[in-house]
Amino acid sequence: MTEAVVRGAAERAREAALVLATAPRGAKDDALAAMADHLEQRSDAILEANARDLDEQSTQGTPGAMIDRLRLDHERVAAMAEGLRDLGRLPDPVGEVVRGSLLANGLEMRQLRVPLGVVGIIYEGRPNVTADAAGICLKSGNAVLLRGSSSAAQSNAAIVDTLRDAVESADLPADAIQLVTGGRDAVGHLMRARGLVDVLIPRGGADLIRRVVTESTVPVIETGVGNCHVYVDAAADLDMAERIVVNAKVHRPGVCNAAESLLVHADVADEFLPRVLKALAAEGVTVHGDDAVRRASAHVVPATEDDHAAEYLSLDLSAAVVGSLEEAVAHIRRFGSGHTEAIVTRSQEAARRFTAQVDAAAVVVNASTRFTDGGEFGFGAEIGISTQKLHARGPMGLQEMTSTKYVITGDGQVRS
Repeated sequence: MTEAVVRGAAERAREAALVLATAPRGAKDDALAAMADHLEQRSDAILEANARDLDEQSTQGTPGAMIDRLRLDHERVAAMAEGLRDLGRLPDPVGEVVRGSLLANGLEMRQLRVPLGVVGIIYEGRPNVTADAAGICLKSGNAVLLRGSSSAAQSNAAIVDTLRDAVESADLPADAIQLVTGGRDAVGHLMRARGLVDVLIPRGGADLIRRVVTESTVPVIETGVGNCHVYVDAAADLDMAERIVVNAKVHRPGVCNAAESLLVHADVADEFLPRVLKALAAEGVTVHGDDAVRRASAHVVPATEDDHAAEYLSLDLSAAVVGSLEEAVAHIRRFGSGHTEAIVTRSQEAARRFTAQVDAAAVVVNASTRFTDGGEFGFGAEIGISTQKLHARGPMGLQEMTSTKYVITGDGQVRS
């Protein structure tokens, strides 16, 4: 897309956002229901487009975990549709009174939730994000410009065409949902559409996020990479720890809340490492370990500093032995990405110290990192996991896609 085409799409989105900002909940929920129905009715066409994307990526030698992120089937399309219906069941955040009071001068002050306006979302792989993002933005009163990756170009086009038809059938503007196509230049034009696009949200790998954060003149909400750690404390239940580590790594290794790093307290390393390394090997996981971890198994490969910092998104895991909880926290502060960090322990004191000292969007005690997810948190679908601290942090659902404004009502007061 040329700059004129991208700006034209943003201008149409701005007009659509004006309609959505005052659309009643019933109208938005009807559109979400229509979007879900259309996805199911056109699932064969969507899967045909997805198959073409998969064929292209297979011939290019794309890693298996990335292929899994890209792949759709009838079950995943049905899940996308159900996610939209779930959004329809959630309360509408627009117009919610965040706080309010009657001031001493008689003015009535209310702080209300309002849409952000036009949201640009730049993301990689996972065409289900297309439906999730469109639904969340519509429910929260925002128009959305979607820029998916070239690997899912045909899948995304089929999904967006379907969703636009559904929105229009529900008497809302189709331009509430638009697909931005083209190469790096199109992304650059979107990042420079300040005044037309209210916020950009990058969702993907470190290189994509870094580019958007450093080059965009449009305000950015940063969704970060997920170098998530599981720390097995000296007081851990080792049966529980093994289940959590294996689940966090292998349940779906190509997503941002999968564990990428394992830390084990020295007091339990001799007992725990042989069993967990055996369990991970049975699942096909390659462990990149420090010297202490390598002594526990001949199959562990040496870990570099880059390994400890890596978001693998594959069946790889870095591992290290630490001498204390404080050493584990220091390791996480050095290599973590601020996404999700977990501790396995039976000690309430260790859990309290870990949750207080670790700086991350989510800190988990005695559970898998895989639970950091908008759906698992009861938010419905999510835009992504924000790892920054301003505006939103953690899973970004409906409320996180709003801002606020103050409405002040008086009966003639003037300031003296």
